[in-house]
Amino acid sequence: MTDNHDRGLQFDLATLFGRRRALSLLGGAAGLTLVACAPSITTSADPTTTSPSSRGTTSDVLETIPEETAGPFTGDGSNGPNALTQSGIVRSDLRSSFGSSTRTAEGVQLNIELAVQNEDGKPYAGAAVYLWHCDINGDYSMYSDRVKNENFLRGVQEADASGKLKFVSIFPGAYSGRWPHIHFEVYPSLAEATKAGNKITTSQLALPESTCKEVYGTTGYTQSVQNMSRTSLKQDMVFRDGTDQQMATMSGNVQSGYTAALTFKV
Repeated sequence: MTDNHDRGLQFDLATLFGRRRALSLLGGAAGLTLVACAPSITTSADPTTTSPSSRGTTSDVLETIPEETAGPFTGDGSNGPNALTQSGIVRSDLRSSFGSSTRTAEGVQLNIELAVQNEDGKPYAGAAVYLWHCDINGDYSMYSDRVKNENFLRGVQEADASGKLKFVSIFPGAYSGRWPHIHFEVYPSLAEATKAGNKITTSQLALPESTCKEVYGTTGYTQSVQNMSRTSLKQDMVFRDGTDQQMATMSGNVQSGYTAALTFKV
């Protein structure tokens, strides 16, 4: 298979519906051309202004998190490889591959803390989240040529009684055509997730500009600096209509690692 993130972007554009449908009807082909061909725009301010403890608390009234495209590198069996049915996929530390390979993904440590709410706004105890993202080079395990035989940066966790769960990973790189992001699918139970059963929703978590710039200034992320400079949240095919329910709140630093937190309703 040939690495081609541009093909991935076209795939995403072709499969992006739901809340984006109204936007596409209004913008038509010109809107799609803007995403693919518009000149670089740099955001003037970081959209994240709240702390992890102040956003998405029980006092907030959350909207249901937007349904998003899963993209072409899901690894859930919908378009080829299936990590969900593999022994070892249920884990909190995503940095190393499991099974026949034990290679570890390089990059700045990123802890991901999620809190899942049900449709009534209550903690969704027992919900399962399958989470995946690209590596420091913008490659996806199980698909991209350089990491096709790896399955790192993918894993499943079950929410506790408070609807909370955690992953340990690395900060993903930025690849051409997309704002830095993390994919996830939510399932009603661990049993459903590990048989790639009926999903409740598929969405994406956005990473704030200021943190991305800090991380991409470190060793190994050189290409991410260039890729990120050619896009913006306003251009991004997923986040261009807003990130109110999807922008992670951040804490930490390059030396000790970061924590990305998000509370969301399904």
